[in-house]
Amino acid sequence: MLIKQVVLDRIAKGEIDTLFRRQKRPTVKSGGTLRTSIGMLDIISVEQIDPDRVTSDDARRAGFDSIDSVVASLNEKPEGVFLRVRVRLGGPDPLIVLRQRSALDDSELGALTKRLDGLDRASGRGPWTRRLMRIVADHPHVRAPDLAASIGWETPPFKDNMRKLKALGLTISHSPGYELSPRGHTALAALGDGLDAAEAGS
Repeated sequence: MLIKQVVLDRIAKGEIDTLFRRQKRPTVKSGGTLRTSIGMLDIISVEQIDPDRVTSDDARRAGFDSIDSVVASLNEKPEGVFLRVRVRLGGPDPLIVLRQRSALDDSELGALTKRLDGLDRASGRGPWTRRLMRIVADHPHVRAPDLAASIGWETPPFKDNMRKLKALGLTISHSPGYELSPRGHTALAALGDGLDAAEAGS
């Protein structure tokens, strides 16, 4: 579910807790969460609703000035079911919290090393995790196609592997390019860049 930044900002302020959508099928579910630029949203409920049943309270909670405005927004799409989604701000994005943690104790470093080594072993290209981290450290905010070309990779597998590093809290995506997170800098300093092993396996 895409939510405009202006709406997210109002959710963060407590001014909005309801979203209306017209979709072929719901993309969120009751009890789920949604990662956004303001943090995690808790999805309290997702209900199919007839536009005739929209109330003035619904309109207010969704940031509209009238029921008619809500109905008009729902009818902007030609097909799909009408949904009323109740949300609340759930807290900070755990991935952002993770990547800001620059202190790694021996246990955390050992677990991270195991995860990276597992990714290296599963790759048909040989060890790559530390190599990509070093490239990003040395060339922040450089376009992914340019970084991929610099090591003889195609862009799609390069981006796919960068997503794996991001999921571990080691990198931050930008437009363009990437940078190492505080966690990533600590990990790279502790683990080494692994370039010799990478060159041997590529």
